Amino acid sequence: MERYTLSVLVENNPGVLSRVVGMFSRRGFNIHSLSVGTTNDPHVSRITIEVNGDALTVEQVSKQLSKIMEVIKIKTLRDSEIVKRGLALVKIKVTPKTRSEVIEITNVFRANIVDISPNTLTVEITGHEKKVNAFLDLVDAYGIEELSRTGMTALERGANMLKLDK
Repeated sequence: MERYTLSVLVENNPGVLSRVVGMFSRRGFNIHSLSVGTTNDPHVSRITIEVNGDALTVEQVSKQLSKIMEVIKIKTLRDSEIVKRGLALVKIKVTPKTRSEVIEITNVFRANIVDISPNTLTVEITGHEKKVNAFLDLVDAYGIEELSRTGMTALERGANMLKLDK
């Protein structure tokens, strides 16, 4: 199974996200990752959805999404043509002995320490899923107290873009 990234522009109305996610649920499609937010037009939101499947599954998903009234545009994005990022906030257990080791790992990954307490460091890391996972694998040995991750969000590289018809 491959992972596909869909970029969906929708009218920024109450309940739209619920209808989009409900379509996936009703059709038995699994969402691997989901991110949503307004665009530069406050009346339009972008939903970035990652799904596992094959080309036929993604085509079916796109057809079903296009039936939702508030969906404006849908585009399947290729990994080679996009910038894709996720964010994780990770609260890592530290001792006076391990604190500097965790700080060093954080620096190597170009992550940011956003909170410090006597027994924990909270780190913000952004990047491709592989980068975030590699960081989590390394700090897991110290103990992850809490973890919160966003879904991946993506935009096409360069001048390519999902445009609204005006």
